[in-house]
Amino acid sequence: MPVRSLTQSLLRWPEPEQILNQVRLWAAQVAAEHPGLERVALFGSYGRGDAGVGSDLDLLLIDTSSSGPQHQRLLAWPLAELPLSCDALVLTPTEHAELLASGSAMAAALQRDSLWLWHRS
Repeated sequence: MPVRSLTQSLLRWPEPEQILNQVRLWAAQVAAEHPGLERVALFGSYGRGDAGVGSDLDLLLIDTSSSGPQHQRLLAWPLAELPLSCDALVLTPTEHAELLASGSAMAAALQRDSLWLWHRS
């Protein structure tokens, strides 16, 4: 989210590394409440490293306990606590592997752009 500069009346967009750190912290916090969460990645502009002013987050959650349609899966996650607006994809490990093996444009984008920020030890 943009933050107001104390010396100017302009809004300043947070630096990408600041966003990455906040997503890592968010993932570690929600993992305590979601024992099925295995990994968290960003893809899209933050995954590629070319995010700029106005970029949103494209979040990939790998959760062993996910079931049901995507819109229902998203309800379990406190995405509003993230520092920027977010598009999220919640997949089981099997669904993730099947998607990557599909050869689709989405699979290619995930293979190319995923920046893994958190994984369960």
